[in-house]
Amino acid sequence: MSELSNMASNKKAEPNRKAPKQISFRVSESEYLNLERSAKVLNISVPAFVKKKAQGARVVAPKINPDDSKEIARQLAALGNNVNQIAKRLNQIEFADTNTQELISADLTRTLNGLGEIWRQLT
Repeated sequence: MSELSNMASNKKAEPNRKAPKQISFRVSESEYLNLERSAKVLNISVPAFVKKKAQGARVVAPKINPDDSKEIARQLAALGNNVNQIAKRLNQIEFADTNTQELISADLTRTLNGLGEIWRQLT
């Protein structure tokens, strides 16, 4: 019964937000374009960028751009496949002759070189 009386109430339900206060301000077109450019470099929205700057946060650009990060993710997936193949081969052999040991060593060297290349791209 109390639920019905609450529903019939004229009070508007206030949204449950983490930050209930809102601040609005206007900027010129050129100021907005500068904010938008800075936010895009950081890969965040304009409001998120302005909020961070207003809070005095030190905003640092990522070391890699989004397009490069997709390429790095692709390379990491390829290296993951290589590591899985090495693990599968190691689990299949009972006795490792010299030839097999050389093949495994070559696979591991190629994988480590690939990881080193990705690390160089990240730093």
